[in-house]
Amino acid sequence: MGNPGDVCVLVPTYNEVETISTVVSSYSEEGFDDVLVIDGGSTDGTREAAREHGARVVTQSGSGKGQAVREAMEYIDRPYVLLIDGDATYRADDAEQMLQPLFDGEADHVIGNRFANMQPGAMSRLNQVGNRIINRTFRVVHGRNLQDILSGYRAFTYRSFKRLNLSADGFGIETEMAVECVKHNVRTEVVPITYQPRPDESETNLRPFRDGAVILLTLYQMAKTNNPLFYFGSVGLLSSLVGAVLAGYVAVEWITQGVSHEVIAVVAGVAVLFGVQLLMFGVLSDLLVTLNREQTHQMRQLARQLSDDTTHPDAVGQTPEEAAVGVDEEPTSHTGADGSQSEGE
Repeated sequence: MGNPGDVCVLVPTYNEVETISTVVSSYSEEGFDDVLVIDGGSTDGTREAAREHGARVVTQSGSGKGQAVREAMEYIDRPYVLLIDGDATYRADDAEQMLQPLFDGEADHVIGNRFANMQPGAMSRLNQVGNRIINRTFRVVHGRNLQDILSGYRAFTYRSFKRLNLSADGFGIETEMAVECVKHNVRTEVVPITYQPRPDESETNLRPFRDGAVILLTLYQMAKTNNPLFYFGSVGLLSSLVGAVLAGYVAVEWITQGVSHEVIAVVAGVAVLFGVQLLMFGVLSDLLVTLNREQTHQMRQLARQLSDDTTHPDAVGQTPEEAAVGVDEEPTSHTGADGSQSEGE
């Protein structure tokens, strides 16, 4: 394992006094000397218990897990962040395999897959079904199979987090992070972890139906900029189908009964035209998004190349512009075998 001193263990909490002591102590025993608890205004002594066991404690200015994670980044000065929940469902001895892809430079964001080793009673049947529906929806809408996008066990580099545009306040933060990683081509790996039951005295803050609906809505809304063909195309296809059904009804009524439904026919025509326009708009938007991703990737490659060139011994003392010229320009002449020089093309 790399150096735990380079890692900040981030724990968003809200009324977790029954478990926060165990959580903080377990990660301290694994060698992590910076455990940051950001608390959403607990009234049960969570903050005091965390401090007693050596954690840094910050009371967040807003509410919700998403807001807590964004605000907590202002208090972190380590290059790596290990994000966990304060309910003792994640194990500290899984931290090594969570962080190893970051230390090895193989990934910038790591997701712990709870389904790889889920202990009995760790998740209700309802929540398991909901998780699988959401993961499959993510795979269809955003084109990646990250296996467990709702996992609260995450490891990421501080730099990669700053590339993500996050706005969710509640439990939608995990979904938003997964979508943003796909959108910005953040190297993401999934590793197996153990997911254990909450202690009997600990109560969950998750509301399955409401939070599940919010997560699905977030997945769909974020498709607007990550997969616009799906976002606009799905509405366009639905509108076209409605128009086609209405048009079929009008045609059948006119042929069999001789009754013309002018108003319905107009509605059907508008619905079909609207659907076709949305489909066309989705295709064009998808082309623009693809082009933008390619250009962004090329710009990052060029920036990385320039950074490497300016740190090369031959580039010492050069400005970035001079280094760029040295990269892009071909030599104007070359020396032949007989020692003569000839002009380049």
